Amino acid sequence: MRIRIIGTGRAVPAQCVTSRALDARLGFGDGHFEAATGIIERYVCEAESQVDLACAAARLALADAELEAGSVDLVIGGCGVPYQPLPSTAPLVMQRLGLADGSAAAFDVNSTCLGFLTAFETASRLIEAGQCRTALVFSSEIASRALPWQDQPEIAALFGDGAAAAVLQQAPSEGRVAANLMRTYPSAYEACSIGSGGTRFDFHREPEEFARHSLFHMEGKELFRVTSRHFNGFVAELLDRAGWRHDDVDLVVPHQASPLALAHMARQTGFAREKLVDIAARYGNQIAASIPFALDVARREQRIVPGAKVLFLGTSAGVSFGGMALEA
Repeated sequence: MRIRIIGTGRAVPAQCVTSRALDARLGFGDGHFEAATGIIERYVCEAESQVDLACAAARLALADAELEAGSVDLVIGGCGVPYQPLPSTAPLVMQRLGLADGSAAAFDVNSTCLGFLTAFETASRLIEAGQCRTALVFSSEIASRALPWQDQPEIAALFGDGAAAAVLQQAPSEGRVAANLMRTYPSAYEACSIGSGGTRFDFHREPEEFARHSLFHMEGKELFRVTSRHFNGFVAELLDRAGWRHDDVDLVVPHQASPLALAHMARQTGFAREKLVDIAARYGNQIAASIPFALDVARREQRIVPGAKVLFLGTSAGVSFGGMALEA
């Protein structure tokens, strides 16, 4: 697909929470959470909403693209956790950005931590089909809520809040998506979840079950087992579809699961650490926002130059692996 990224932007809330502050707040020894997670600090929403973050990132992406909001005719939200179950988040972002009624289509897709890649591919195919000209794709997360601080504090300490957005158009010459790929392993469906908030538990009939499943739960060992067994094969298939060799890849933009997970990914896949965009220690796991957030960091640091071969990689609840091979 002849698609190019013409602008990106990112946003975090005002409050930064260090791991040492969490140590003191929760009664752990100094350095506990940093040693357990590899994360030094993360940003946490107090006054800001998820939509505030999304709009801040979107405005920066539009400014980077040198476009007014009215130029957008497609808005896709790729958040792991929505602002509310119904309606979707994208129409509200469209409204807050000042787009007129009927001037664009707006909807959400959800593949948890891979939401941005799914939204990117969906927008790209609609652009290729001539259904729209300029797409705004965003992921925004308040990952600091519904965390299991009592039962799994080291897992809760992995997450931070943030948002990122990208503006896409058809590429006249340079720029193309060489391959997209997703593979799902539902045998590990229960390994990473928030059970409440949908139709699984009735708030009125099952209040105790609803409350018990309202917090995030993760079985790290099960996720590690699936990833260790299948991820290398997934990456090889993605590269084969793109027609790339391993050494062709100039930059890897991965989901920022944790600093320890990124180190394991580098060892497992054989990509040099300097080829990975690694920002997890300073921002934590921002769920679906982590990939576009890392993308914006890489673009601002001029690590993505015209013609560069960029590989996006991630894992998500479900469990799914996702990736995209992009020629900038």
